Amino acid sequence: MTGTTSGSGRTTFPRRLGHVLGDIFALVYLAACAVLLVWALVVSAVDTSDESMAGVIPVFATAPTSLVPLLLLPEGAAWFIVSVVFGALVNAALIGWCARALRRGRNHFQGRAS
Repeated sequence: MTGTTSGSGRTTFPRRLGHVLGDIFALVYLAACAVLLVWALVVSAVDTSDESMAGVIPVFATAPTSLVPLLLLPEGAAWFIVSVVFGALVNAALIGWCARALRRGRNHFQGRAS
């Protein structure tokens, strides 16, 4: 046993999650969310009028999953960051899973065409 598979021969959850988050589309999405989050934090820190709406952009980019922790957690910059990071990771996992499923389906159907 190398620790990469369970007793039934299936891959473990962390390894599967690594494959899904390692997809190019998921990585591009995560990079875009990171850039938006940094931009929003910089703009909000520089703006002294307390009317900056820059924080809305990363929340929209990571919606709907970022809205759940954003609404449930107390207010504050740290919780805002946690919410956006959580939303970005969940959405990136879904994007990577969909991309891998579409690639697998395309290869599967190409083999059947005769």
